[in-house]
Amino acid sequence: MTTAGKAGSSTASSPVAAAALAERLGKLDPTSPRYATDAVELVLSHASQALASDVHFHPGQVGLEVRWRLDGVLHPVAILPAKLAPNVVARLKVLAELLSYRTDVPQEGRIRAAPGEVEMRISTFPTLHGERAVVRVFATPGSFLRLEDLGLPGEIREALSGLLDETSGAVVLSGPAGSGKTTTIYACLRELAARTKGERSLATIEDPIESAVPGVSQAQVNPTAGLTLETGLKSLLRQDPEVLAIGEIRDRATAELAFQAALTGHLTLTTFHAGSAGEVVGRLLDMGLEPYAIRSGLLAVLSLRLARRLCPICSVPAGAREQHLGLPVNQAHVPVGCDSCGRTGYQGRIILAELLLPRLGAIGPAILAKADVHEIERLAREAGMVTRWQRAYEAVESGATSPAEIRRVLGVSTQPA
Repeated sequence: MTTAGKAGSSTASSPVAAAALAERLGKLDPTSPRYATDAVELVLSHASQALASDVHFHPGQVGLEVRWRLDGVLHPVAILPAKLAPNVVARLKVLAELLSYRTDVPQEGRIRAAPGEVEMRISTFPTLHGERAVVRVFATPGSFLRLEDLGLPGEIREALSGLLDETSGAVVLSGPAGSGKTTTIYACLRELAARTKGERSLATIEDPIESAVPGVSQAQVNPTAGLTLETGLKSLLRQDPEVLAIGEIRDRATAELAFQAALTGHLTLTTFHAGSAGEVVGRLLDMGLEPYAIRSGLLAVLSLRLARRLCPICSVPAGAREQHLGLPVNQAHVPVGCDSCGRTGYQGRIILAELLLPRLGAIGPAILAKADVHEIERLAREAGMVTRWQRAYEAVESGATSPAEIRRVLGVSTQPA
C-alpha cells in the first residue's frame, strides 16, 4: 500500500544507492574546477532515484556532511571535503538562481526542472562552520495522481471523496511537517479537476507551488511584491472561484478569510499544523475565530501521520512484553534488518489517519461552547471517529509496524489514557 507524501518510497535500495553515490563521489577529482558541479549533480540525481524527500548539506569541522531523508528518517550518505563546501553550496545557489556571493543571510529558491523532471526547492542558512543547505525534492511527476493512490483507510477515502462534491465548506488537512498534507491536497485537486472537466473554477494560493495541476489556476505568494497569503486570498475571492486551495493557515487573518470563503459558497481546502484533528479545532478557537464560523464552515479535519512499515521478510515477533513499549497491544513485531530492507528493518510507510466530522453527534454544540480539545476529541470518538492511536495499535497488532516506530511518530505524552 502506498501512502501520502514520500510514503511510496522504499528503503530497500537506500543503502545501495548511498553506497553507489559515495563510490562515485570518491572518484571525483577535488582539484578539478568541475568538482562542485559534478558532486551536486550526482547527489541530486541519486537522491531523486532513491525517492528521498530532502537532502541536507551540513557543514562541520570534518567536512560537508550529506544526508538524505527516506521514509521520514535522515540517513548519512557521504562527507565532502571541507575546503570545497562553499563551492558546493554556491553551485546549489546558482541552480536556484540565488545570490551566490551572499553567505551571511538565509535564502530560498527553486531549481526549475524541464517537463517530466523532478523539481526541487533549496534553502540556505548561515552557520558556525559555513552555509547549510537543504534541498526539498518534490514528488516525481505523475505520482499520487488521485485519492486511491494515497493509501488512506477505505472509509476515510470514501468520506473525503464525498466531501469533494460539496459546494461550500472547509476541509482542513493537518499534521506535522512531512506527514503528507501537501500530497493529499494535490491529490484532491487532481480528483476535482478530473471529475469536473473544467465545469468548476479551481484556484490555489500556495507557498510555494510544489506541483503543477492541469485544470487548476495556481498562484504562488511573493512577499517582496506584496503578494502574501492574505492579500492573495482576498484578490482570489474576486476571481469567481468555486474551489479554493490555500497552502497553509498560519495566522488569524488567513484563517478568517478561509472560513469566510467556506461560508460564502466556496469549497475550501487548506492545511494546518496541528497534532490531532481535535487540536485543529482548539487552535482555531484560540486564534480568535468565532465559534459559529467554525461550526458552520468546517466540513472535516483529516489528521495525517506516516509510520514506517516493517519489512515483511525479516521482522520477528517481539520476544518480551517490554518490547511493546507500553502500548496496549497483545502482540507485536520488531525490526531486524536484512538485505531486502537495506538493514533498516523497514520498507515503505503506512498512514495513521483520523477524520473528524464536526457535524456529527454533539461536536457542533461543543464547538459553540468553546469546549477544550480533550472534550472535542472525546465527542468525536463517541461519534465514530477512529483515532490515530487506534490505528497505530491495529497496525502494531497486525505486524504492519513496530512499537518503537509508533513511539517515534506519535510520541509518549500524547497517548490517551
